[in-house]
Amino acid sequence: MKKTHRGFTTVSLFYIRMKSFASDNYAGVLPEIMDALNSANEAHARSYGADDITTRTSKLFKEVFGADVQVHFVFNGTGANVLSMGAATQSFNSVLCAETSHMYWDESTAPETFTGCRFIPVTINEHGKLTPEQIKQRLIRKGDMHFAQPKIVSVTQTTEYATVYTLDELRQIGQLTKENGLYYHMDGARFFNAVSALGCSIKEMSTDVGLDLLSLGGTKAGMMFGEAVVVFNPELAKYMHYKHKQSMQLASKTRFIAAQFEALLSNDLWKKYTTHANSMATLLSDSIKDIPGVNLTKPVSANGVFAIHPESWNEPMWQHYPYYVWDEHTNEVRLMCSWDTTEEEVRAFAEAMKKLSIS
Repeated sequence: MKKTHRGFTTVSLFYIRMKSFASDNYAGVLPEIMDALNSANEAHARSYGADDITTRTSKLFKEVFGADVQVHFVFNGTGANVLSMGAATQSFNSVLCAETSHMYWDESTAPETFTGCRFIPVTINEHGKLTPEQIKQRLIRKGDMHFAQPKIVSVTQTTEYATVYTLDELRQIGQLTKENGLYYHMDGARFFNAVSALGCSIKEMSTDVGLDLLSLGGTKAGMMFGEAVVVFNPELAKYMHYKHKQSMQLASKTRFIAAQFEALLSNDLWKKYTTHANSMATLLSDSIKDIPGVNLTKPVSANGVFAIHPESWNEPMWQHYPYYVWDEHTNEVRLMCSWDTTEEEVRAFAEAMKKLSIS
């Protein structure tokens, strides 16, 4: 049976014990995260973020980001984006985001419903990135009451094509937002993979490029559940606690989200596993790029590989390794590696594809 959404196609074979290249969301939970959850479960604690673990983790965020940031733990990525957009906009505003962005394609109408804003897709370049030039084309009709007024630019890091904005590219967009009185948001569902890919620090990719808001992903990095909204701009932080509650993203047992982030950020645990996931994608790319019939469509920067191969390969490949079709018109497929992807699995995947190429 096929399961589709947003042009993705995969096969529901999860009753069979197997690994998947469909999404890093499908992977299990890091053992260190499980330990942190068990530890947080040992005693009673105050609710709604008033506990010691949340307090301690919030302090850790300030240290890691090198700024007096405010952090709000939420249930999921859509919630993080909705909270971020809601905090930075009025209902007469618009949000500028990539035409491929998760907010625009894969969060139904949640952002529009909760903010009342118009989401305007901006054309991406050949690497799946926004550029200052393309953003500028959408900065029109300022002060015109008949036109939704742009208020925030959102970039996705890594991009939906698993490519990575350089620090210079991020700074350029940040400068553009400041010059035009816009807020700067990053949808960082795979933020940690991007930091590992560039070999920079968390601070360099966030505080130093001028972010106002960051939706920080934890689930794809190996957490069981939970994301975070990191607020850099004091102006936006002022009413964020109220927005947090209003958006229905305030967990009563916040400590179980905070404890996972504390484990992930301590001793750079995130780096160990995202570096591995990224390296598995590089190995996967190297293993399939010369197979007849395979054409890589994007440079491999982090933990995702995009390629086109004959559509007839899908069904036999899905019998062992489920993955998504990104573009049904060209049969461009998305292959994601996770913290628990192994070299043996990558090589077996490539071998199965080689057999199809010569059959």
